[in-house]
This record gives sequence, C-alpha cells and structure tokens, in this order.
Amino acid sequence: MKQIEVSIMGQSYLLGCPEGGEARLRDAVTQVDREMCAIRDSGKLKARERIAVLAALNLAYALTDPANKQAAAQPQVDVDLPAPEYLDNLIARLDHALDQDGHLI
Repeated sequence: MKQIEVSIMGQSYLLGCPEGGEARLRDAVTQVDREMCAIRDSGKLKARERIAVLAALNLAYALTDPANKQAAAQPQVDVDLPAPEYLDNLIARLDHALDQDGHLI
C-alpha cells in the first residue's frame, strides 16, 4: 500500500492508498478540503471537529442526490436512504449537541 501526504484545511495527513488509487484519493481529499474550508470560511464554526462532522454530512447528503447516483461509474446497491428532512434534523441535533462542549468524544 502506497502512502501519500495531503493537506486538509492547512493540516497535513499521511494517508494509505492502494496502488493506482492516488488520483481518486486526491480527488476525495480535494472535495473534503473544499467543503471544510467553505464551512470554516462562512465564519459560523471554528472547531475543526464540528466542521469535519458537517462537511461529512454535507458530502453524504450530496451522495443521496438521485442525479449523483445516476452519474456514478460503479454499480450501486439498492438501499433505502433517509429522507432529506431526517438528515436536516440530524444535522440540527448534532449542532445542538456539539454546542454543549465543542467535542465529539
């Protein structure tokens, strides 16, 4: 397994990557970095952990978009995904819980 160094929100990470998967991993890192920086730059959140959770939820939510499902190159498993209202409620609950102390763990 190959290791590559990447940067997300200005912090370096050394990530393991299967041979031939470097470009795909770098694309994923770019998406995560873009999402996290956009949340940080909005000025509403400062804690890296909260930014990471919201970025992960935003990216996962985008994956539930039917247009994204049709564009995926790999075969997909037919699963029941949560309704957008459920995800919005989940984000609000996470935001409220994290407001208590700012820590995930």
